[in-house]
Amino acid sequence: MMNINKEIDQWNKQLANSSAEEIIAFFTSKFSDKISLSSSLGLEDQVLTEIVSRISPATEIFTLDTGRLFPETYDLIDLTSKKYKKAIKIYFPDSKEVEEMVAEKGINLFYDSIENRKLCCGIRKIQPLKRALKGLDAWITGLRREQSVTRTNLNIVEWDEANQLLKVNPLINWTEEDVWDYIEKKNVPYNKLHKQGFASIGCQPCTRAIEDGEDVRAGRWWWENPETKECGLHVK
Repeated sequence: MMNINKEIDQWNKQLANSSAEEIIAFFTSKFSDKISLSSSLGLEDQVLTEIVSRISPATEIFTLDTGRLFPETYDLIDLTSKKYKKAIKIYFPDSKEVEEMVAEKGINLFYDSIENRKLCCGIRKIQPLKRALKGLDAWITGLRREQSVTRTNLNIVEWDEANQLLKVNPLINWTEEDVWDYIEKKNVPYNKLHKQGFASIGCQPCTRAIEDGEDVRAGRWWWENPETKECGLHVK
């Protein structure tokens, strides 16, 4: 572990002033078929999909279908796959686990407690993610420091302790303006809900539009405190 920490520190220094394209090129070249892009179909992940499809077309892109996504998200999966001529691999939750959870806790259990919400995220997201990451040495995400208080201390390269592999965050220093500029410049497809006040889009029951001046992730699990607003996919 000591050696990997030293290597991570070295990479963060080496790539501190590198572009997202350079970061992706570096790690996809280094890890070949042992690295994948995880996409939630959000703005940042759409930017990364465009870059990965152009720079490293052999790199796998996957997403998690929780069974509670917006119709607009499903439309975007289809549109994105066709535009970049690349199949996005979809991982689903275990149907038996979902059935048992709903039978015991109710269909909208996540509103009742943080524990219930984390249980739902665990079954619908965390377990499928573990299957998606199996056999990989690294994964690419669209995390940005500006997104929330839970992400301000993240770096370009992190050790993902929960999943025991590297996490690469090429857009960590990007602002929301940077993301939109890139999308418009490159004509990157994005979720129509973003133009209806939805800044961060997850499962339909757990996502709302935000008001002017609110944090970009204020619409996710809005009934919780900001400090608890992670589903568990990105735990430091």
